[in-house]
Amino acid sequence: MNTNKSKILLISIIVLIIVILGAIGGYYYLKNKTPANSTATDIQSAIDAANSVTDSATQGVLPSIGDAINPLTNKPDINPTSKTNPFQ
Repeated sequence: MNTNKSKILLISIIVLIIVILGAIGGYYYLKNKTPANSTATDIQSAIDAANSVTDSATQGVLPSIGDAINPLTNKPDINPTSKTNPFQ
């Protein structure tokens, strides 16, 4: 029974060492694979591309927002209670 426990402990230690070495190796591999400057440049170019696609897709489709669209710009004041406050 004692040999089974020692075998399980030895296998557990070996597996733990392999996992730790794999994590360290993966960290250094990913760290050296892509420099930080190219990642920021890639993100900025993706943002610029999305903005240009959005601008070209909405060009001429959306109406201009102004006073000509609002039909109630020159509406008459028909509220009788708006002139009843003597302190205004």
